[in-house]
Amino acid sequence: MIPSYFSGTMGGNDEPLPGSAYMKRILIALSLTVLLSAPVFCQAAAEEDVLTVYAYDSFSGDWGPAGDLIPLFEEKTGIKVNLVGAGDAVEMLSRIELEGKNTEADVVIGITDDFAYRAYDYLEPYESPVLEDIPDKLEFDPQHRLIPFDYGDFAFVWDSESGIRKPESLMDLTSPEYEGKIILIDPRTSSVGLGLLLWTYNLYGDDFLTWWKAMKDNALTIADGWSSAYGLFTEGEAPVVLSYTTSPVYHVMNDNTTRYQALVFPEGHEATIEGIGIVKGTDRREEAEIFIDFILTEGQRAIAIANSMYPANSTTELPDAFDYAPEPDIMFTSSGITEDLRDKITALWAEEMAR
Repeated sequence: MIPSYFSGTMGGNDEPLPGSAYMKRILIALSLTVLLSAPVFCQAAAEEDVLTVYAYDSFSGDWGPAGDLIPLFEEKTGIKVNLVGAGDAVEMLSRIELEGKNTEADVVIGITDDFAYRAYDYLEPYESPVLEDIPDKLEFDPQHRLIPFDYGDFAFVWDSESGIRKPESLMDLTSPEYEGKIILIDPRTSSVGLGLLLWTYNLYGDDFLTWWKAMKDNALTIADGWSSAYGLFTEGEAPVVLSYTTSPVYHVMNDNTTRYQALVFPEGHEATIEGIGIVKGTDRREEAEIFIDFILTEGQRAIAIANSMYPANSTTELPDAFDYAPEPDIMFTSSGITEDLRDKITALWAEEMAR
């Protein structure tokens, strides 16, 4: 319906306006229409040129690689990026699930293999040409809805200046000589803590609680997260902490020390693989593919250094500091473990540790 001020009448009054008043009303109406609609058109145009990326905190935070990589990507491609910090991998997944089809995200980066099953319904497959440079052992999704961009192996880190013997295996950590000397992390509140729980389950099967029972006296504390646990470790509260095989890289590059050493055990280690994917229904599919290929090529070295993780692209050249991040010969992955099984073993763990 055409508004009354366009019809030459005033409101419900059928009397025509005088000529000059009528033209003045027309000009005012047209001016208002232009003024009100112009910002909308500008906003729509701007949004069409922006790729929205949901990222986990260690990528988008102050110490993450995004600060250097995003400007470089924008400069090289002309594609503007709206980077949204979405918490950790679990928080990011919850946000995608909550927003559903209404999400503004075009790309998500940082979803780990152990929670990938929750993301698949919201992502589109992408057969990136860079996949040929990513080892098969890292490709946890055959449909490539999530493509690995980096990975790490959970491990215990040992303070070589602590004076205690270097542990040689996971079971060796249960020895009485390590009583009160190991910092663990709660699997209910931390992906690192969950990594150890899954590690023991993959190694010992249904007998996994045997290891945890033996560890009760040796645990100084069970921290709620990696940051608090590692902080206690570097402050000298305990000589052994749960972390990653790549943790020494940070100390070599930033502290110029090899004091802290990752313990690599012959029985194998639990891996964590981080993926990047395209959100289903995006209107920026081409830009999303370009962004993913950039992360899998030019972004690999910077991400590996900033995250202290291994790059998924096997052709990546790394600094010498990564010589202090030994990779285990045996790598367990838990992408096939169902949510029900994960909940079950976590509940069994909590019951045992509360005794």
